[in-house]
Amino acid sequence: MELSTLILIIITACISLYYFILSKLSHFKQLKIPHVRPIPLLGHLTPFVFRRLTLEENIRKIYNVFPDVKYFGFYEFMTPVYVIRDPDLITTIAIKNFDNFCNHNNFLTETDPLLSRNLFNLKGDHWREMRKLISPTFTSGKIKIMFKLMCECAENLVDFLANDSGNIGKTYDMKNLLGRYANDVVATCAFGISVDSFKHPNNDFLLLAKEAANFTANPVKFLIIKNFPLLGRLLGLKIFSSRVSSFFKEIIADTVKTRDEQKIIRPDVIHLMMEKRDNDHGLIIDIDEMTAQAFIFLVAGLSSTSITMSFLTYEIGINFDVQNKLRAEIDDVLARTDGKPTYEAISQMKYLDAVINETLRLYPLGGFIDRICVKEFELPPATPDGEPITLKPGNSVWFPHYALHRDPKYYSQPDKFDPDRFLNDEVDNSVYMPFGIGPRICIANRFALIKLKVMLFYLLWRCDLEPDTDKTKIPIVLSKKVFVMQPEDGFWLKLRMRKLKAPVTSLSKESVCDD
Repeated sequence: MELSTLILIIITACISLYYFILSKLSHFKQLKIPHVRPIPLLGHLTPFVFRRLTLEENIRKIYNVFPDVKYFGFYEFMTPVYVIRDPDLITTIAIKNFDNFCNHNNFLTETDPLLSRNLFNLKGDHWREMRKLISPTFTSGKIKIMFKLMCECAENLVDFLANDSGNIGKTYDMKNLLGRYANDVVATCAFGISVDSFKHPNNDFLLLAKEAANFTANPVKFLIIKNFPLLGRLLGLKIFSSRVSSFFKEIIADTVKTRDEQKIIRPDVIHLMMEKRDNDHGLIIDIDEMTAQAFIFLVAGLSSTSITMSFLTYEIGINFDVQNKLRAEIDDVLARTDGKPTYEAISQMKYLDAVINETLRLYPLGGFIDRICVKEFELPPATPDGEPITLKPGNSVWFPHYALHRDPKYYSQPDKFDPDRFLNDEVDNSVYMPFGIGPRICIANRFALIKLKVMLFYLLWRCDLEPDTDKTKIPIVLSKKVFVMQPEDGFWLKLRMRKLKAPVTSLSKESVCDD
């Protein structure tokens, strides 16, 4: 082939690619939908990819450009996404017309069953059947039973701190510390095994759980697998190592075998799936299915919950007025229950609720909640002078809950940590969605909340929290290198054991967790 011919072919290919990209990025322009001009290939993710903004602030910045529209356009690389910023329209899509938007964007291939087959990624009737199956795990009665197991894990936490920090105090990376508690709760409540990660910090379950829960640590790899699955396969990119998959599958297989042989009944996800397996109702439950469902609680329960708990303790550690008010409520509960806090007593703590709700408002995990259109749906005009838009099956829709939670239109002083806003009827539930919205709201939200409450109750019962003068950053600076929100230099706090008025004699597992 002559050099001139080769050059001509290359030029033609480049021009074709250029116009292909432009055609992909002209979707919103053609529909006259408000949007910021995108960057070729990277779309509106450019500031995040180049680590200039966190993903949450990236979306919030564009959200603030269009304060008076019902929705605006956003390009996730070259994929157009409709970002809905009007609360009424969000309710219409997520609740009233749920059947048109019943699925999440499945960002994993079927070759990665640990995530592709879990409840979050299931679609249509399969999702409905599995959610119906798992829902009984999180009734009030079942959570009340799991409350006892959580108390044991919280006792292990404070016993460790009593021995490790003492009255002098010690500075900890709270994510690492609270990740052990979160790990042990998930191990006992979802996998049916007892683990003490404070006495045995290098146990296999914790180490491999951390590896699994850290799957979004490399955002570029994650985004390639999500948006360019073919390229991900060509590059050999994987979410989890075969070691992680094999380990947790083996745990589930051994647990199921032992329960079958010894007729063990336990109030957890595995037992419900075993019951469904034994009753032929059309939903096939095998070890892979059981592992996938238990595994999503591991990933969410370890990574997401430990990060939320870390933000929670950070805000309490630097806001002494909040800490003192919360401790007064805790001491009142201890006095009323004779030092034996119950599920009902902790569940009814109003200020504790407010502190946790305010943390979830400021730091919801992820910058958006996603839905995929499965049936045609007509969006109203984005602007008063616009035209209605018909969404087609496959179109992506986002609800920018981080931006909504920090919008001064809905929250006064939105960047301030102020739990009292949840006590004064100032919060509109239509713009508060830390666990999602509609029928696909997080199935384990009540489980997660009681896990947070138990941890914080026991921690403040026994410890004072304060910032470390060298390591605690005030205000917090969020990392631009990760997919899930967390600070640049970790969650560092100094913990010091409290000088109690009387010896604590009620920390035995029988007395503290007695209902």
